[in-house]
Amino acid sequence: MIYGVKKRIRELSHDSHAFTSLYLFANRCKTRLFSGMPDEIFAKMKYRENTGKKLDLKNPTTYNEKLWWLKLNNRDPLLTICSDKYRVREYVENAGLSQILTRLYGVYDNADEIDFAELPDRVFLKTNHGCGMNAIFDRSKPFDIESFKLKFNSALKHNYFLQSREWNYKNIEPKIIAEEELVDKENGSLPDYKFMCFDGKVRLVIVYVGTSRPDGSHSPRPKRNAYDTDFNPLDIHFGPDQFDPVLVKKPQNFEKMIDYAEILSEPFPHCRVDLYNIGGRVYFGEITFYHGGATQSITPREWQERLGSWIDLRSNKIVTLGCSRKK
Repeated sequence: MIYGVKKRIRELSHDSHAFTSLYLFANRCKTRLFSGMPDEIFAKMKYRENTGKKLDLKNPTTYNEKLWWLKLNNRDPLLTICSDKYRVREYVENAGLSQILTRLYGVYDNADEIDFAELPDRVFLKTNHGCGMNAIFDRSKPFDIESFKLKFNSALKHNYFLQSREWNYKNIEPKIIAEEELVDKENGSLPDYKFMCFDGKVRLVIVYVGTSRPDGSHSPRPKRNAYDTDFNPLDIHFGPDQFDPVLVKKPQNFEKMIDYAEILSEPFPHCRVDLYNIGGRVYFGEITFYHGGATQSITPREWQERLGSWIDLRSNKIVTLGCSRKK
């Protein structure tokens, strides 16, 4: 019953900005309430609340179960660096891929430090320590600076780890980043290519469309399709909404995107590497370790098992407490 109520509340938040704000506020209150709860108990509660199912951590087999196991056990310091949307830039550079980084205009400890008069006419603003706190500054359009400061300074005080128990976010120093806004003038919409990597190999790609609203904030209901490494559509649904495959063609340099994703994912048992492609030029988005918060709806059911089988929980790429990263 709790799962059904939770699902209905999320659906309502998709259709109303006001309800979205109320939903996020309630979520923050709940996060504070349960902040002292042991991680494993929290994991089981969160999983049942979002999926309606019992979480098996003793013998995890599905994709989501194994992601939760990794959340609670993998303590590789590189996870923190690569989850930090600012520090990950150095990781990408060290991997020899500086050419796929977007232009960086500034990094700030709080919103009051930003001198908007010094910024370019259009800038993408985001926090480095969590998910979904984005905005677009466009000098040609009204922009409520005081509202922006209030919203982003509040976000900087929030530790995303407490909401999701994703340890990789726990020790990130919060900052605001101002960077180049990516615009595909030829196609209008900018697809988000999410490369699902297992032990350094791309096994499938999820393409998202409609991920952002005009103000830069996350759209609550993007559409997504899954493809194999030859960009053939797969009969697998990540969430309820798909788009017409005609809308997105195989991008130029798709094989190069796979190469980049595999270079960046090599140190990890599993991660998702997000890339963009504008006229054949590839741009880096982010690296994510727990897709969908480890509660993503994946159908048909056998795909949960198949994706789970691709994660090796005995991998020497997993760093547990008391162990160091293996060379």
